[in-house]
Amino acid sequence: MLNIPWTAFRTNKSILEELGIKQRLSCIVRVRILTFFGHVCRRDDESIQRLVVQGKVEGNRPRGRSPMRRTDQIRAAVDVPLHQCTKKAATREEWRRLVKRVTDT
Repeated sequence: MLNIPWTAFRTNKSILEELGIKQRLSCIVRVRILTFFGHVCRRDDESIQRLVVQGKVEGNRPRGRSPMRRTDQIRAAVDVPLHQCTKKAATREEWRRLVKRVTDT
């Protein structure tokens, strides 16, 4: 976009500042994952979405390295066990405060 050669030895931070990008894509994705988790946890029914988000899908996993699951992403972002996340997601205001606190750092 800026026609900067790789030999210029510019940092990613300086290029993002020059482009005027304030929020990283990874932060936006993390916010959307956490808000969707809170939305699904507040639902009353036992839908397929809730089973997938909480990691209760039956079956065998394929061979090889374990994939990064949604539950792993949520646990890594919030630093609390998943059952506590579902309790906190029950109240929308508390979950929004938690998501804001986690993604601002």
